[in-house]
Amino acid sequence: MSEEMKYFYLKNHPMLALLSEQKLTEAASVARLRTVYRGEQISYGEGGYTRVHFLLKGKVKITDNSEAENDLIKDILTEPDMFGDLGLEGQLNKYESAEALTANTIICSFHVTDFKRILEENPLLALSYAKKVNQKLQRLESRHADLVFHDTKDRLIRFIKNWARTDGNQMGDKIILNNYLTHSDIAGFISTSRQSVNMLLNELRSSGLLHYNRKCIELHNPVAWN
Repeated sequence: MSEEMKYFYLKNHPMLALLSEQKLTEAASVARLRTVYRGEQISYGEGGYTRVHFLLKGKVKITDNSEAENDLIKDILTEPDMFGDLGLEGQLNKYESAEALTANTIICSFHVTDFKRILEENPLLALSYAKKVNQKLQRLESRHADLVFHDTKDRLIRFIKNWARTDGNQMGDKIILNNYLTHSDIAGFISTSRQSVNMLLNELRSSGLLHYNRKCIELHNPVAWN
């Protein structure tokens, strides 16, 4: 992809936009920009050449494959989130994988060595990056607390509420979610079975709180989902 296109995408990312014009140009010269298709795996790198990815468009799920029988979905990302070797340690996590959930997902990535140099030369960007990583850690801690203190139905409701806050579109008296997640994806995220998710969604539909199909989920009574 052309340097001009990479520059355009970097300039429109809220974190990378903190760079000066010159630094943006330099960052674009070492960045890799690519389109990933639904279901495609996104590599974190190889050997010591790990990467930090910035999600510019689309949705990505991060999966923990440490358990042979059940994959745990650690996070579901929307733009402008980031993933990969966020610790900048140059070490691959063999149990973690990333997969595009939407067609034409666009990511920008840097080799860890290049990105560490960019951070060292731009303290404001380094501070913003540290804050973002801390926010992601806090989000994971909140998810852990959900698994410990809430039952399956509560976890599903909290998951849908968060999905509505981060990715919902208000249309009149409804909140519309583009349904890019399967029941298995949701089950993996809230640590339950696909059958339980199906049963609970049917229960919520029967109560009039939502309607869903393969394309979208309609949340009725937005007050109840806030």
